[in-house]
Amino acid sequence: MTELATFGGGCFWCTEAVFQQLRGVHSVVSGYTGGHVVSPTYKDVCSGQTGHAEVIQLTFDPTEISYADLVAIHLATHDPTTPNRQGADVGTQYRSAIYTHSPEQAEIANRVLDELAPAFSAPITTEVGPLGPFYPAEAYHQNYYQTNPGAGYCQAVISPKLIKARKLLQDRLK
Repeated sequence: MTELATFGGGCFWCTEAVFQQLRGVHSVVSGYTGGHVVSPTYKDVCSGQTGHAEVIQLTFDPTEISYADLVAIHLATHDPTTPNRQGADVGTQYRSAIYTHSPEQAEIANRVLDELAPAFSAPITTEVGPLGPFYPAEAYHQNYYQTNPGAGYCQAVISPKLIKARKLLQDRLK
């Protein structure tokens, strides 16, 4: 039996690459949610006019990895204290967010945020709310790092993030 989790933490290429490595995560789909346009494209979302966030949607086995652990990993692998920004990526589409699939997930997410808040030097700005319509991103965005490891963005941004994540998550890797 699997469950879904949906997180926004900046560029979905980065977050996808981190979560694809985790034991218990069966699939990761990059996409968009949180906006007011039906079936937005990447170009639409990048305009900042649709209200969508770049997100990843995970299918995971809660007997192998808990939702609380996924939330904690999400918070540890991006900067949840900068509103609408992750590194050089700026705009509402890069906001830190946890989109929940049930009231139980909302309760867990808020508890983990409260527990981890003291570990950060600034207030956490991650929004928590129920998932609305989720739109998978275009095919060329899926498995981006795995497909394009030599690309400049992958080498400059994603590879260093993965090295840091691997050190942090050694015991949870596939």
